[in-house]
Amino acid sequence: MEKQGVKTKGKERMKTGNPPIRQELMSCSPHQVEVFRGEILSPEKAQRMAEFFSLLGDSNRLRILSVLAQQELCVCDLAATLDMTESAVSHQLRTLKAMRLVAYEKRGRRVYYRLLDHHVLDLYSAVAEHLDETES
Repeated sequence: MEKQGVKTKGKERMKTGNPPIRQELMSCSPHQVEVFRGEILSPEKAQRMAEFFSLLGDSNRLRILSVLAQQELCVCDLAATLDMTESAVSHQLRTLKAMRLVAYEKRGRRVYYRLLDHHVLDLYSAVAEHLDETES
């Protein structure tokens, strides 16, 4: 007996691609299910995205991003603006830099941070806009 995506040989099942569509879905629209299967996130990418979003789950990191969405600043100005210590701001910036959300440039003894690219600003703006819509 052969099901879509699986060949059976005795008691062993040999995969030939996507796992078979569950029987209860067969009566729906098998073509649509196959189309969507090609579009969903892979488990690996979904895991990376979940880790990314969990790292954004820190209010201080989001506050830093909100300031950097306006302009680049040095650590001491970020700390003063956010009423945080320079050490705390530097710690959060290291995490944001590791996530490739911010970039920095040394100018003399100061280090200036900015959002890395428009994707970060777009992501920040979209979330802020969404929250503003749901509050009104």
